[in-house]
Amino acid sequence: MYSGMDGFANDWHLVHLGSRAVGGAGLIIAEATAVSPEGRITPDDLGIWSDEHIGFLKRITQFIERQGTVPGIQLAHAGRKASHSSPWKKIPNAPLKKNEGAWQTVAPSAISFKAHDPIPVAMSIKAIDKVVSDFKTAAKRTLNAGFKIIEIHAAHGYLINSFLSPLSNLRTDAYGGSFENRIRLLLQIVEAVRTEWPAELPLFVRISSTDWTDGGWTIEDSTALTTILKNKGVDLIDCSSGGNVYGAKIPVAPKYQTAFAAHIKKETGILTGAVGMINTAQEAEDIISRQQADIVLFARQLLRDPYFPLHVAKELGADIEWPGQYLRAKQ
Repeated sequence: MYSGMDGFANDWHLVHLGSRAVGGAGLIIAEATAVSPEGRITPDDLGIWSDEHIGFLKRITQFIERQGTVPGIQLAHAGRKASHSSPWKKIPNAPLKKNEGAWQTVAPSAISFKAHDPIPVAMSIKAIDKVVSDFKTAAKRTLNAGFKIIEIHAAHGYLINSFLSPLSNLRTDAYGGSFENRIRLLLQIVEAVRTEWPAELPLFVRISSTDWTDGGWTIEDSTALTTILKNKGVDLIDCSSGGNVYGAKIPVAPKYQTAFAAHIKKETGILTGAVGMINTAQEAEDIISRQQADIVLFARQLLRDPYFPLHVAKELGADIEWPGQYLRAKQ
């Protein structure tokens, strides 16, 4: 299962693998962990840009493993969506002001996400190279901190996603224009991460399967990208959508993104993850049993109900180990 939401410090995703796996090792993924200070969504975001972060993160991964669970981490750069207030401190969260510690945001092109957001700086080649290097060194720290899975965040309008979409990337150099140029940054990051990340450890990529906007990134683009990523050592595509175009009309409903995971899985043969408005054990089981995806990822549901995994296990008849402090309530 997969818990948490982008922009929250120390958030986690919880991954459901079907009833056959509920009683075994689970997977929990730390969300949106910034590879650089300027890559944070908010000042409260988790980071992995310094060796000083390793010791504390190792305490977390060791605790997770003691509970019989596999620790994973999502490496991210927020791009033009960086430098925002934390959602629980200001609702709705908004770009930080200068007196609140705002920093300069970056993007493929000088286009803000919202009309009144600060305009990001269009990145130089040197700045792009630094981002690739930041992901590479973050992967090395990730391994030293004891994580067993990396997910590269290339969705939701953050930096990598904004390079992929022709609506946010208006560059005319090697990183803009054609499909091949717009995916270049992601491919370079994947290649750099794989130089530090052992072949036997899984590498996921989270994508926005579509911009939900005419002229933008499409499911066909996602399928073509996935074929390439599969040959670059990516093991699973986490199929989300949207987030790059403000005001896009998204038909939110239960399991509304599952069809993307099913399509990409069928067309490319890669493992996929389904996410988005999946709120019950039966919904997750249906997705797995129908082979629409290989894992189901939960986010908001765990914010609503932190004990959701215990409820799921009971509903599915899986006898999992409860925390010792809660054993009297198990039956």
